[in-house]
Amino acid sequence: TEMLKYSTIGTTTTPTTLKAANNPSPNNKQTAATSDNNSSDNLEYKTALTRTLQTILLSLSFAFAMPTITGSSSSTLEFLAGYLLELSLSIDNLLVFVLLFSYFDIPRNLQGKVLDYGIYGAVFFRAVMIAIGAVALENFKPILLVFAAVLVFSSGKILTEFVDSFFKEDDDEEDMSTNPIVTFTSNLFPTTPHLNGSSFFSTLPDGLRYATPLFVCLLSVEVSDIVFAVDSIPAVFGVTEDPTVVFTSNICAIAGLRSLYAVLSSAVAQLRFLEPSVA
Repeated sequence: TEMLKYSTIGTTTTPTTLKAANNPSPNNKQTAATSDNNSSDNLEYKTALTRTLQTILLSLSFAFAMPTITGSSSSTLEFLAGYLLELSLSIDNLLVFVLLFSYFDIPRNLQGKVLDYGIYGAVFFRAVMIAIGAVALENFKPILLVFAAVLVFSSGKILTEFVDSFFKEDDDEEDMSTNPIVTFTSNLFPTTPHLNGSSFFSTLPDGLRYATPLFVCLLSVEVSDIVFAVDSIPAVFGVTEDPTVVFTSNICAIAGLRSLYAVLSSAVAQLRFLEPSVA
């Protein structure tokens, strides 16, 4: 439309041209709408990237306060090592989140709500797991060998699956309907396949309350994070035995996961070497 209005050099402006300029066609309107959507996506991406960088900078700054909190001069390096390790492992969570949101057909504007509640739950469950791990470690040092065995088993399983994928003719995506986590969470409550806006539950004509796909997706995110924590927490305990350092490095890594998801969600599915790198 703007070209029709102003690009008149070497041409003759006819009434038809002016009419086209003043009355944009449906195609022009569609192009304008697409442009607005792209601008909105770019703004959302920039905001998420800014928040991710801010979270990383705050975490790095917090590392230098660790000696004051723990009373140990080595806690800064231990925190940084634990934080970088946990941040690297948490990126693998994003692939699962992408699959879950796609399977439950969660709109983009509701994914942030699921991630927010998921982070709150992750903080609680990881605090419990770290406390249990710290008590076990204090009373039974060889528990570190058990932690190491869990890591070796997990990494070996991932690498074996990665090698096997080269010999498969079809590179099909995982069928989430048969995923144990999805099956488990779907059977906890009576569910409805229909969303009810941003509500976790919906009251149907029979008078009963049913869990919506939004709630089932949230439960799946929580359970998957617990499963991932079984790997990541022992890994950080391999760096330091201080539960304060383990907990704070975990929380700092998790805190940036929401904005990191917005940055990497569109690309994480294409990173075919992500999982073997984590292993």
